[in-house]
Amino acid sequence: MTTTTTTTSTTTAPALDWRIDTLDLDAYLRRIGQPAASPSAEALASLHEAHVRTIPFENVDVVLGRTPSLELPDIADKLVHRQRGGYCFEHGLLFAAALERLGYDVVRCMARVGFDKPDAPLTHLLSLVSVGDERFLADVGFGSGLLVPLPLTDGARTEHGGWPFRLRQEGRHWLLETPTDDDGWHVAHGFDETPQRFVDYVVANHYIATHPKSPFTRRLIVQRKDHGNCRKLLGRGYQVEYADGRPTESKSVTPDELGDVLRSLDIVVDSDELARLREVYAGE
Repeated sequence: MTTTTTTTSTTTAPALDWRIDTLDLDAYLRRIGQPAASPSAEALASLHEAHVRTIPFENVDVVLGRTPSLELPDIADKLVHRQRGGYCFEHGLLFAAALERLGYDVVRCMARVGFDKPDAPLTHLLSLVSVGDERFLADVGFGSGLLVPLPLTDGARTEHGGWPFRLRQEGRHWLLETPTDDDGWHVAHGFDETPQRFVDYVVANHYIATHPKSPFTRRLIVQRKDHGNCRKLLGRGYQVEYADGRPTESKSVTPDELGDVLRSLDIVVDSDELARLREVYAGE
């Protein structure tokens, strides 16, 4: 008689090393002006808002022909020590590392900006953060997005700082929405809860920083969200949007004015970088 033994194998996701031990947590907290505090919904909201209001959203490196490094020590050197900004991958990886060092449970995910468009790729990093029995959407790298986290519940809303957002669940997806002028809602991005690996962000980062269809390779983008206003530099156009419905202020920025405008947006570049950015502006 022949005996057949059946072996059942299970596949588990590999443990991921996000190198959070390389982060100088004290330096990061000094940068955003926050104390180290035990995990709580209130502390998470304070950290999120302080990060968004302190560290600029910008794509200067991409405009200069550089692909931003996603290695945590490089991100911290740039956003914390050199007082620069970055885009979603840099912001999100830095914030997630700080949260984990503070004791939060964090899952790094990916979203599609322009979710309802069939050709929209997965190119945005966000995090799902657990605090006790509650979970939150933390999204510090969405430019003119959330000031504070949203509870990960269908229909959750916030108007913090005067900026309304809604989170809606549709099947396995979560949709972050903003109001439209006709009292409707527009999908800013959509995501599911699939955990991502570091290499997933490396691939998306390469697309964002180099592909001709990427919005970040076409023009300089700087955004600063605050209570009641959002300041933006989009190519040659500088504008201030107001949460209370006041008309948007707009003006055109010349190459000679670029340095002053960047400084007003808390972007620190050296003289060589500024000269190269002015050359890009002159060629537009």
